[in-house]
Amino acid sequence: MLKMKSLISFLPICFLILANFVFGAKHPNILYLYVDDLGWGSIGPNGQADRKTKGKPYVLTPNLDRLAEQGVNFTRGYGCTVCSPARSSQQTGFHQGYTFADRNDPDNAKKAIRKDDITMGDALAQAGYATGYWGKWGYGGSKDMQNPTIDNVQTLPTSHGYKFVVAELHHVRAHTFFQPTLWNAPSKGWTPGFMELKPNSMVKYRNNKSYPNYPAFQNHPEYPNPAYCDDVYAFACLDFVRKQATEYNQSGKPFFGLFAAQIPHAPFKEVAKLPNWDQDYKDKSFFDKLSSQSKQWCAMVTRIDAHFGNILGALEDPNADGDKSDSVVDNTLVVFQSDNGGPRGNNREQLDANGGLQGSKGSIYEGGIRVPTIMRWPVFITSNSKLKAGTSTDMVLDCSDLLPTFCELAETKIPVGLSGVSIASTLKGQTRQKNRSFLIHETNSQASIIKGEWKLIRSKKTPHSATKTKSSNKKKKNSAGNLLQLYHLKNDHAEQNNLASSKPELAKELNALLTAERVDEQAGFANTYHDWKAKTKSDSLHTASNWTNYIYENAEITYMDESGSPQAHWTAKIPKGGSALAAKKTEFLSLELGGSLTVGSGADVITRNELRILNGGELKMAGGSVESTRWVDNKKGGTLSGYGRIKSSLYNAGKMILEVHEPFVVDGSVYLSGKLEIKQTYQSKKKDKISLIKGNAFVGEFENNELLVGGKPYAIKYSQREVYLVAK
Repeated sequence: MLKMKSLISFLPICFLILANFVFGAKHPNILYLYVDDLGWGSIGPNGQADRKTKGKPYVLTPNLDRLAEQGVNFTRGYGCTVCSPARSSQQTGFHQGYTFADRNDPDNAKKAIRKDDITMGDALAQAGYATGYWGKWGYGGSKDMQNPTIDNVQTLPTSHGYKFVVAELHHVRAHTFFQPTLWNAPSKGWTPGFMELKPNSMVKYRNNKSYPNYPAFQNHPEYPNPAYCDDVYAFACLDFVRKQATEYNQSGKPFFGLFAAQIPHAPFKEVAKLPNWDQDYKDKSFFDKLSSQSKQWCAMVTRIDAHFGNILGALEDPNADGDKSDSVVDNTLVVFQSDNGGPRGNNREQLDANGGLQGSKGSIYEGGIRVPTIMRWPVFITSNSKLKAGTSTDMVLDCSDLLPTFCELAETKIPVGLSGVSIASTLKGQTRQKNRSFLIHETNSQASIIKGEWKLIRSKKTPHSATKTKSSNKKKKNSAGNLLQLYHLKNDHAEQNNLASSKPELAKELNALLTAERVDEQAGFANTYHDWKAKTKSDSLHTASNWTNYIYENAEITYMDESGSPQAHWTAKIPKGGSALAAKKTEFLSLELGGSLTVGSGADVITRNELRILNGGELKMAGGSVESTRWVDNKKGGTLSGYGRIKSSLYNAGKMILEVHEPFVVDGSVYLSGKLEIKQTYQSKKKDKISLIKGNAFVGEFENNELLVGGKPYAIKYSQREVYLVAK
């Protein structure tokens, strides 16, 4: 018989298990820790631990290093070149070629994220998550320091699914750490976007035993007012994690929180205004030998690391009573990442903050775009999992991959046609992982494409960020007069040996892919959203009048007004009840079928990123072709029928209804589940073998293993490049 004390301690655990069972708590919590301008080499596993071992100056990040020991360090994690593009790509899942924020623009506050763009907050709020955002948002408000205004409601965090917010709405206003006010949500009453300005203050946290005094030292009599804004962000995040972790244990409601710190962005010297700002380095003999900027940078990085430690501690002990039986660590995915590479300065040189990579923030070289990235998820990332805890992986991971990853983990719809690709399968140790062929980055007159170990940089002039390199790093002009640089990143970590002249065909191939990704469009170009509006059956897919126009405007300024026939940057949908006929070549960025599309003989429908068939939708192939650089995705409940050619990979979880007189051809790999059916018009003499699908490779099988053809039974068989029927 259990003793009373044991029984009392046992009952809460039983309640948690029961609550999780009743409310179906299977979706992970997600905590995203995001920093500003932290170079790739600024964490332990990317070089700082090695520097410590060798007796060199190093930056202290004990909590991030511990996170890496418990999770996985992605050595090839990528952000963007500068702040605004990184946040836009992170939130919307599109690379810079398809977002308004393809560079830092003073007008980003008005036009970066549109009402039609689906962000992390939108998707996870729709999936039932509690959502919070703290820190540098960068869009929607003016840059005025004393009296900022809301300039564009549609681009606010509260307009994109985030309920609990303490943030800065303009990236220029965030170029200080002592703003007099910060934007907060939810507001007490109606305000534009339900956001309101509140003093930037730590008063409510001072001398309060519920809040740690380290690293902010808010209890110190000389703590400033206005506060150091990242201290306020950190405590707001801490409050959210404590409350929502408790709620998760009680009801199973998951949470998503994104802490987008301004640290360690310049100005560095503002940290020296804080009490005990350099306390963590008092016993480090190397500290006094560093420049003032390096000292301040070290203090900033260690300060935010300590804040992260407090927040991670709240996952282990949400009610802070010392009893960790209420921990939510196991089923919480923690992601740490920087927005871009570190800037030039003494810290880069004295502490190797960019890890020996060429270039800095703003550069298209690896030092500008490769960023420290760590993930921890104890329930799946273990010492025996595919991604092993405590190890590093060279798997390529882009900031645009996180939105689709979070959507898949939350079992909510991934927005169609994103540049990013979900890595949820890999995180869970599963085998069927969709792959992205390449990464795209751009900055001013430069753009790059990374495909596997190869990277091509194209610039219209000598890159301003280029450093002195070996004589073999001479630039080669292509026929358009652009300068090309080709690097093998595995063998050439620092991008020193330009191979464009020795591998001209590869350079040409990558350059063509890069051009097709819209990096040459003027600043402010973005994808556009269009819906099928035709009411007649099988109307022309190409006809302009069958599609809605796209207008993006704010404050009497029209940024985009687009009508006409489909174009290669359209994100388009044919909703349920719609029916279209493709009779000629028609291009989209992506096309989603809730209704039906018939692709006639000789027609080619190009959906660069994706063609997706939803539950109830149908793609009817009538001798034509569908082309994509990535895939056609037939979801459960969708139908792919007829005969023709798919010039991409095919993922099938729905129904395929095929002809017997001509095989369906897929130029890429075919990933099968769902059900196979035959269009029952077969009247010819019985054949021993009927070829149904030809592809480059087949993974998986249909749910059924036989079917009837003309009333006669056939078994479904598979070879390396064919699905066929054999008479029984």
